[in-house]
Amino acid sequence: MVLVGKNAITEALKSGKEIEKIMIVKDRAHSNISEILKIAGDKGIIKQYVPSSKLREVAGTDKNQGICAIVSEYNYYTIDQILDSAAKKGKAPFIMILDNLTDPHNFGAIIRTAELNDVDGIIIPKRNSVTINETVSKTAAGAIEYVKVCKVTNLNNAIEELKKKNVWIYGLDMNGETIYNQDLKGPIAIIVGNEGEGMRKSVRENCDFILSIPQYGKINSLNASVASGIAMYEASRQRNN
Repeated sequence: MVLVGKNAITEALKSGKEIEKIMIVKDRAHSNISEILKIAGDKGIIKQYVPSSKLREVAGTDKNQGICAIVSEYNYYTIDQILDSAAKKGKAPFIMILDNLTDPHNFGAIIRTAELNDVDGIIIPKRNSVTINETVSKTAAGAIEYVKVCKVTNLNNAIEELKKKNVWIYGLDMNGETIYNQDLKGPIAIIVGNEGEGMRKSVRENCDFILSIPQYGKINSLNASVASGIAMYEASRQRNN
C-alpha cells in the first residue's frame, strides 16, 4: 500500500507503522519534510530519491507533495479488540458501522472524523464495500493509524455479537426519530448505509433504534460522510458533557 503526502506519512511513522521505504523527489529542497526524514533516519527506513515522474507513477497522483511511502498492508482488527480498547480507556464503546459504503473518499473522511471524536472502531463488511487503500489513507490524513477498522464476513452477525455484549445499535435513516432526542451516552454502534440506497432492509430491521438528522432544505439526503460526521459529533457532544 502507498501512503501519499506529509501528514499521512508523519502519522504512520509516529504510530510505529511498518514502512518498507520512503520515496522522495530528488533535486528539490526538502526543508518542509525534515521531520519525516529525521524520523525515518532514526528508524533506519530506506529513503529513495527519484524523479518526479517516477514518484507520480508510484503515488498515482500529481498531488503528492513530493513524497510517498510504501507500507505493509493494513491489519484489520476484531470486534473484541475494539471493545477491549474501549474498556482499557474506561469508557463505554463507541463504534461506527458502515453498511456497504463504496466511496473511498467518504470512507477516508469518516475515519478522519472518527479519530477526532474518539470512536473506538469502525466495522465494515468484506463484500460490496470499500476497503482500506491508498485513496482512503490519503483522505484520512493519518487518522487510519489511530482508528481500529474491523472487516466482517456478515454484518448482521456482527451486530448480533455487539448486542450480546450490551451495545445498543442505532441506524441512520430519513424516517427515524431525530438524533437530538436520543441518549447516546452508553455503549453504542451507529450504522450508516451506502451512498445511494442507505441501509439494507435486513440491517435496518436489526437496529434497536432508527435515528434521523433533521433537514430543512429541498434535497432529501445527506452525503454519507457528512451524515456520519453529524452523528459522531452529536454522540461525542453528549458523551463529553
